[in-house]
Amino acid sequence: MLQIDETIISLDLLSEQFVCDLTICRGACCIEGDAGAPLDEAEVKIINDLLPLIWDDLSDKSKALILQQGVSYIDDDNEPVTSIVDGAECVFTFFDENGICKCAIEKAYREGKIDFNKPISCHLYPIRLQKFNSFTAVNYHRWSICKSACGLGKSLKVPVYIFLKEPLIRKFGEQWYQQLEIAAGELLKR
Repeated sequence: MLQIDETIISLDLLSEQFVCDLTICRGACCIEGDAGAPLDEAEVKIINDLLPLIWDDLSDKSKALILQQGVSYIDDDNEPVTSIVDGAECVFTFFDENGICKCAIEKAYREGKIDFNKPISCHLYPIRLQKFNSFTAVNYHRWSICKSACGLGKSLKVPVYIFLKEPLIRKFGEQWYQQLEIAAGELLKR
């Protein structure tokens, strides 16, 4: 483990390699699972505010569910998560012309319609955050549907923390990330 400020970071972020390979997984992380993506209260408000700008990219099932229960619900851990269709698919998914599952929020961001990329928990994946009283644990989450991403990461020699530089900076700041790079350089020399 490595500590930077109020975060405790798993060394797996430095040693494991990962690069998403949508051509193989087809965006399965947005479809599989038994709960929605973790959100914070500010993100719930942001998503509600931008909903009209992404509405046309959502499926009819997603629209119906959002109208019924909203963009999020409270999970078993008493935390807000994105609403999911049929117990699995995130309500913000859509499928591109190649049948790859993508995020309508991220699409609107990339098109310059909004200034919110997507929920930070999605942007950080396969990193998962767990908040404790005095620190936040920053862990690498292993999931079988990401096997191709692990393989591509190994072939390209890209550690998790480098692949996720942008969302890590978004969450923790540039200075935090620079400290992580310095620590990684020292630890990987050994």
